[in-house]
Amino acid sequence: MYQPELETLSREKLRALQEERLSNIVAYVYERVPFYRRLLDEAGVDPKGVRTLEDLPKLPFTKKDHLRENYPFGLFAVPRERLARIHASSGTTGKPTVVGYTKNDLQVFAEVVARSLAAAGAKPGMMLHNAYGYGLFTGGLGLHGGAEALGMTVVPVSGGMTERQLMLIQDFRPEVISCTPSYAQTLAEEFRKRGVSPEELSLEYAVLGAEPWTETIRKQVDEGLGVRSTNIYGLSEIIGPGVANECVEERQGSHIWEDHFLPEVVDPDSGEPLPEGQVGVLVFTTLTKEAMPLLRYWTGDLTFLTYESCSCGRTHVRMGPILGRTDDMLIIRGVNVYPTQVEAVLSGIPEVEPYYQIVVRREGTLDEAELKVEVSEAFFQEIGRKALSDEVIEADHRLHALREKVAHKIKDSIGVSMKVTLLAPGEAPRSEGGKLRRVLDLRKK
Repeated sequence: MYQPELETLSREKLRALQEERLSNIVAYVYERVPFYRRLLDEAGVDPKGVRTLEDLPKLPFTKKDHLRENYPFGLFAVPRERLARIHASSGTTGKPTVVGYTKNDLQVFAEVVARSLAAAGAKPGMMLHNAYGYGLFTGGLGLHGGAEALGMTVVPVSGGMTERQLMLIQDFRPEVISCTPSYAQTLAEEFRKRGVSPEELSLEYAVLGAEPWTETIRKQVDEGLGVRSTNIYGLSEIIGPGVANECVEERQGSHIWEDHFLPEVVDPDSGEPLPEGQVGVLVFTTLTKEAMPLLRYWTGDLTFLTYESCSCGRTHVRMGPILGRTDDMLIIRGVNVYPTQVEAVLSGIPEVEPYYQIVVRREGTLDEAELKVEVSEAFFQEIGRKALSDEVIEADHRLHALREKVAHKIKDSIGVSMKVTLLAPGEAPRSEGGKLRRVLDLRKK
């Protein structure tokens, strides 16, 4: 552990620390951020009345629209001159979401990422191949600062340039890699194509995040790179990566560093807090941020919390996997569909791989969904052999049967009909270090 005394605090001491910091941060933003003064006044909340965790639901939510409406610096609690760094989160439309950091914020940022790396198996003296993008995105610099704080050697390779990444991994021989899960899949696949076995690589641990992933992807990455991979969770608005991380011992949920980030899971419709284990929207209150503290920030991520004890010894609550996002949810003919549901179905079909894209169009007044999915290498080779022989008709039958099989399982599991298009290995969209876009919604908004 990087900070064992804090990571193993008793629940009683952790709660006392949270309540002290919650009371302080509410008073802090009320005094320093005009937006929060208005928000709390409109909600009839007296900052002096927020003393315990039971008072948390009194506070209104902060939504992403609030950040956009106060672009660029309207939510900052310190003068711009006190900022040590500014990041901006990526967005598909409009202005980016801007976040600022004081020197103390950057210190906390490095500490929580160092905790996360240590939880993932990293140790001082190890080398980190950091394939997260550098720049306005918080991933690259976030992992970089945490790794240096832990005492690691950092290779700041950033995203993309896959050929160079493969070369540096083989030549520099790092023990740890950090990147998105989809890019880890890409690297594993490229090593396999070149005949490089996992045993020839030096990698031991992979710290993967920035997009939802499944146990199927974990198995592929673990086997393809010869690592034990863990999930790192974060978002720029809260601090960046390092809000939470799985421990390498259990890999059964990510420990949220609760002394800095106070989590809740709430009902997506009513906003009411949900009990332990129930799936809802993850909400965070930052307890120690100076530049841009947020009260009850609505992340849009769907997950659950568990307070069960963990064999690693850390006492901080664990969050389950991200099961989807409220804004990634597709409504197709009245049915709510999440990409992770589709991926779960595909993982049970051996003839296909979890490389896919969902394309939604509107034909007249009806929504039409197409699922483009890669077939496995073994299936592709078998069909190719038949097509080159006198068994062309049988090959066509096999392809038709597989399309029907996938479509049936999707319809049976999710309740939506999708046209299935089979792709050859390597044809599906691949990540070049960034987030993989699983959904293409072409309906006019």
